[in-house]
Amino acid sequence: MKIRKVKLTDRDEWARMRNSLWSDSLQEHLQYIDKYFSQQEVDIVEVFVVERTNGKLGGFIELNIRNYAEGTESKQVPYVEGWYIDSDIRGKGYGKKLIINAQSWAIENGFNELASDAEIENSISIAAHKALGFEEVDRIVCFIKKLK
Repeated sequence: MKIRKVKLTDRDEWARMRNSLWSDSLQEHLQYIDKYFSQQEVDIVEVFVVERTNGKLGGFIELNIRNYAEGTESKQVPYVEGWYIDSDIRGKGYGKKLIINAQSWAIENGFNELASDAEIENSISIAAHKALGFEEVDRIVCFIKKLK
């Protein structure tokens, strides 16, 4: 297996994995990916994938540049918006390899921090982040109140 940048031919596999991570609708993920490849989508600036030996994908990491992230010192910081590994290859170091690629990309582009987040109840993700050198800097609960 190898880590590489996402390609247009990865569209369906990337959508499948996004749908496993965020169970919206597969069609929404496909539309989002199409916007990414047509450079209409500004939320994600770089994507790396795990390519299996059979050519299918087994994981991805999506990076954004945020103007602010909790605990950072930089005005702009690369942010891990999505990080996913298929269940059959978890625990084998592919998530770490994706983070290493993200770090290398960030350094090559002049950044000195990499930020991310995890749901408060996602202890596996929190442990993975900490094992890879991320420091926990904040815990928040978000609220919304409908006005109409």
